Amino acid sequence: MKFQINGVIPAILTPFTKGGKSVDYDRVKALAARLAGQGVHGLFVCGTTGEGPLMTLDERKLTLQAVVQEVGKRVTVVAHTGCFDTASTIELTRHARDIGAKAAGIVAPGFFGYDDAALLAHYRAIAAAVKDFPILLYNIPGCAKNELTPPVVLELARTVDNIVGIKDSSGSMPNLNRVLADKPADFTVINGVDEYAMQAQIAGAAGFVASTANVLPEVFLGIYNSVKKGDLKKAWETQKKLGRACAAFCYGRMVARYKEGLRLRGFDAGYVRSPQRELTKQEKSELAKALNAAGLI
Repeated sequence: MKFQINGVIPAILTPFTKGGKSVDYDRVKALAARLAGQGVHGLFVCGTTGEGPLMTLDERKLTLQAVVQEVGKRVTVVAHTGCFDTASTIELTRHARDIGAKAAGIVAPGFFGYDDAALLAHYRAIAAAVKDFPILLYNIPGCAKNELTPPVVLELARTVDNIVGIKDSSGSMPNLNRVLADKPADFTVINGVDEYAMQAQIAGAAGFVASTANVLPEVFLGIYNSVKKGDLKKAWETQKKLGRACAAFCYGRMVARYKEGLRLRGFDAGYVRSPQRELTKQEKSELAKALNAAGLI
């Protein structure tokens, strides 16, 4: 199956109302429009940064619908449809296909430990249920607790027609390099670790699904375009700026930090959902100071 995805793809935040009681769909649309207007190439909806694992199936469907309706004709919308079980994943993936998303990203099932045979069967069952719809594997063992190893990824890439790529958030450059070296030519690798966006693109990744791009899309666009032009010096200078941003964002209460970062840049991204918590006044102050010191706000 031919499917191309590349460039800068924010893992879009999901704005909730106060206390995380419900999804604020108007803010979902506003954030999607803001990011599309800033020049990103796609959006990854209801993933880790989008708090998808804390949402009901209906909320995930409605959130995806809001994004597709708002920007589906302007950018490539990828729906994260992964769940703990195969049946729910198939339900969300069919819904994504039917409402006009361009592809599904599917995280490895979590909680229980699964061997490679179980993971292969899980993805094959999903792919068979939506044969006409592109699927991106999503490898984030730090959260899912089950890793899509290079042998599993390459087996699926070679044998399942509509498994067309992977979002790799493993944090393992050796594993990323192995997949890049041995994959079929039409299998797309997207980097999912903001801290080495430039390095992954140079190695052959087609782009980034990036959490920090919610707040700083221009930084990722700068890296992506500089590497495409062969200006690695400029790309490295921009990557260093991104590294300073990640030092401020990419540790405890990451999602709340991104939402606060957007507030500092003039956009109210709502609240997080429990059991995540909001930042304290001190944490907000420390974040603002760090971003100011780095010249990012």
